[in-house]
Parts: sequence; structure tokens; C-alpha cells
Amino acid sequence: MATSFTYWDDCVDLQDLEAMWEVPEVRTEWLKAGEALADIVISRHFQSKIDPSMICAIAELESDRQLLVMRSDKDPTEATLGLMQLSSKTVKWLMRLTGVYSELGYRQYGEGDEYFLFRPFVNVYFGAACIKWLSKFDNKKPVIVVRTPRNDAPEPSSKKSTDVVVASDDKYWDSRASPEDMADMWNHPEVRRHWKKSKEKRGKARFKQDENKTPYLSPVELKAVADIVLSKHFRTKKIKSTVLCAIGEVVSKRFVNGFGDHPGIMGIDYSTAYWIYLELGYRAYKLETVHDLKCPFVSMYFAAAYVAWLSEYEGRERTLDFVAQAYFVGPKKVKPQDNSPLWLNFVEALNKYEESKRYKLWMLMR
Repeated sequence: MATSFTYWDDCVDLQDLEAMWEVPEVRTEWLKAGEALADIVISRHFQSKIDPSMICAIAELESDRQLLVMRSDKDPTEATLGLMQLSSKTVKWLMRLTGVYSELGYRQYGEGDEYFLFRPFVNVYFGAACIKWLSKFDNKKPVIVVRTPRNDAPEPSSKKSTDVVVASDDKYWDSRASPEDMADMWNHPEVRRHWKKSKEKRGKARFKQDENKTPYLSPVELKAVADIVLSKHFRTKKIKSTVLCAIGEVVSKRFVNGFGDHPGIMGIDYSTAYWIYLELGYRAYKLETVHDLKCPFVSMYFAAAYVAWLSEYEGRERTLDFVAQAYFVGPKKVKPQDNSPLWLNFVEALNKYEESKRYKLWMLMR
């Protein structure tokens, strides 16, 4: 059935309509309501970090400010709708981006069928949310961002990070770590002994590889990455490197590129890591694409930040069993006294790393 609106009251909530009436320009000339709509959405939800004129310009170019425009010229199977010409796929992606980790995220206007994108406040809200994300993505300037809203949710590309280069060659550590991080690895006593034994060379330290030529980290290397990241970036946090290592063992089996759907040695997904980067302010490493998470130090850094956040979830100091389970399944799905395979595997891995640590201390004291 065709969608049709005759009055503003048909397609906006009461509080939105009241906000429109409170704008002097709207009261005198509803033809200029596009500017008022952008101002209201941005001031209400985005703390004026987005220029309303950009919203208006995009709406002018994409839909000619027509509420009920629907196009499928880019993809016949995925229509774009409304003032900002957004697809339902883009909106669902934006809602997933932070919804699990933030009570609001980009869910301010709730969920509905795709026709809820014809509602002007909803459409402009998600258009502004998309612009906010794009303005952080790859450090793009607004003039570049303007040309992209009609596209679907930006998929992480294979573009290189400016801090950490992901080379196509999976053989060497140096293709997945910055010179500074590599220097820290060489200065780590256990790693230096480990690499000297395997005859690694500076600039060409090789990853271990399994029978399928899949690169992975040794337990010594994984522990060193955790030690370095914690000592440099999380000195004030009560996070143990052995806990991070045990998590890595369970979710990635120490594979550099990750295991299954979980990228990187710590298996932290891109949307979670990007939320940590954007909303929590952990920015020691740039996070531009999912490939950045396949760099051991980047993956470990964002995993440690996530563990730090989970340790104080909802303002309370949390137990280790809560933190570990929350890392695996999300903080809202933790079950007390859980004996799931993930938890049991974590405990087993943690015991191994703790025993190894105690053995090394015993050897040093001999």
C-alpha cells in the first residue's frame, strides 16, 4: 500500500511537532522547515558536532527535500528512502554499531519497518548519525562525506592504516606492527630469547605458521604483546596480562588473522572496537578498517580497553567470571555460575598462563 502524508502531524511525534513550532522561522515560514528540522535533530542528539547546512545540502541533492522519495538506482534489491536517501540496511548497521554497548547508541527513534524512514525526524537523525561515523572514517573531510550518504553502510576496506601497515605478506611481524612496537618486542626478555633461538632477524621476525601456512603467535609472543600494551597504556587499570592471554587463546587460538568470525588475536569485532575508539576515547592506535584489528598490538589494545570497561560495567567493580563471560557473549547475557565451554576453556587457559608465570619466577629465584 502506498505511503502518503498530508500533514506534519501524520509523520512526526508530538514532541517533535512542538519543537518545530518553537522555531521562529517555522512559525513564519514552513517552507524553510528543512533548516529547523536539521537544527533540532543535531542540537538534541549530536551536541552541534555536525553542521546543519550539510544536512540541508544533502537533503536538497538527494531528495529535493521530498519526504516520500524512494530510489533503487544503485541496487535494485535495496531501496533508499526519504529526505537523506538512506537504505534500511544502513540504518540497521548504525543501530547495531553501538546498540549492544550503549543504552541509546543510534536507537533514539526505535525500530520499525523500512517505511519509518519516510518520517523526517527519523530520516534526518540517521542521516546525521551516518555523517558522524563517516567523518571519523579514514579522517575524511566533510566535503568528501557529502558524496556518500546514499551508499550502504561503509564496509571496512583493505586500505592501510597510517600507524600500522597491513601488508599482504603474512610472514613477518614487521608487516603487522609499528617500528616502536617492534622495538618493544625485541626489548622484551622472553621474546628476545625466543626469537634468538629461532634465529629471527630485526626487520624480518617471522610469525609461526601451522601446517596450512596460517600465521599465529606463540604463547610467549602473545604474553609479550599483552605485557607491552598494559605497561604503556593501562598502568592505572587492574588488568592482568594472563587474563588477556587466556581470552585470546579461547577466541582466536592465537591466530594472527583471528578465528572464524572473530578478527585478530583477541577476536574483538570491528563495531565494538570502533565504539571503544569513538565513544570511550581509546585512540593510541588508529582504527580505520577491520584489517587493523589483524595487527596484534591493535587487537590487544582494544581488547584491553574493553576488559577495562567491562571491569567497571554500570559503575560497579566486576568479578573475573563476569568480565570473561561478558567479553565472550556481551555484558547483558552473562549468567551467574555459568559452566559453558567458553568459560571452562578460559579457566583452563588462564591456569596454564598462571602456571607458566609461576614457573618462570621459580627459575629466576634458583
